[in-house]
Amino acid sequence: MADTWLPSLITETPQQGFELAITLSRRGVKYTQPDAEVLHKLRPEYANSHEALTAASQVVAINFQTVAAANGYWRK
Repeated sequence: MADTWLPSLITETPQQGFELAITLSRRGVKYTQPDAEVLHKLRPEYANSHEALTAASQVVAINFQTVAAANGYWRK
């Protein structure tokens, strides 16, 4: 994992922070399962599972909490 794609958690706005949280979540999945063919094969299962979608939302929320804390909750 030599490429540096995340130089900082600092964002200018909460919207950018939320988008970063989504990126972190998606990257986490790619690092966990690097085989794109397997990911695409499994997609129909989790895309139609309310449990899986809720779990994915929780991961995004946790990542957003981390980004928000790193940004001082955008208080200036």
